[in-house]
Amino acid sequence: MDAAAPQPAPGRRARRKAELRQRLLRAALDLFARQGFFPTTIEQITETADVAKGTFFNYFPTKEHVLAGFGDMQLARIEAARAEARAGRRPARDILHRLVHALAENPGRSQALVRSLLVANLSSEAVRKLLRRKLLFGRRRLAEIIAYGQRRGEITRRRKPIDLARLLQQLMFGTFLLWAAFPPSRLADWIEPTFEFYWSGVSAQNRG
Repeated sequence: MDAAAPQPAPGRRARRKAELRQRLLRAALDLFARQGFFPTTIEQITETADVAKGTFFNYFPTKEHVLAGFGDMQLARIEAARAEARAGRRPARDILHRLVHALAENPGRSQALVRSLLVANLSSEAVRKLLRRKLLFGRRRLAEIIAYGQRRGEITRRRKPIDLARLLQQLMFGTFLLWAAFPPSRLADWIEPTFEFYWSGVSAQNRG
């Protein structure tokens, strides 16, 4: 079977399930942003999403597992950037620059949301396991973008792509954490110098 063959469009039932899951996820994130993770109840999430309470458990085993859905949203942004790199029409720097700001878009809605996400991820081993799995998957996709930049001569070849991908993840997480701990400000204003610092270290122009 041709791997490049187009996939059939999802049926009405599959689209309905995807829409409901997205509605629940966005309702939960809105509530986490306004009032924090722990005060938010499943009843509030389902009321905000305008669905029956039992519907929640068709998509998420626990409130903590909503965070895995947030991780999926972030992975979708990385996948889009990877597809852009595979198309080969834009510099790696532009792709990565746009990506880091895209990854900051949802967390940047609220410092309370970032604090909620961090605390909730740390509160459950099951959720931490999901987080690690998604981080590793995202890291491999980031490494592909970085390898693309290395082939173009934009990014240093002195380090493996997977190591440079891990470094970018570490810098992003550190920036989110610091931003959430300080007085209110725009996350984008923190992300920009983080990216410039990262690029100064990985650019082939600077490092050879």
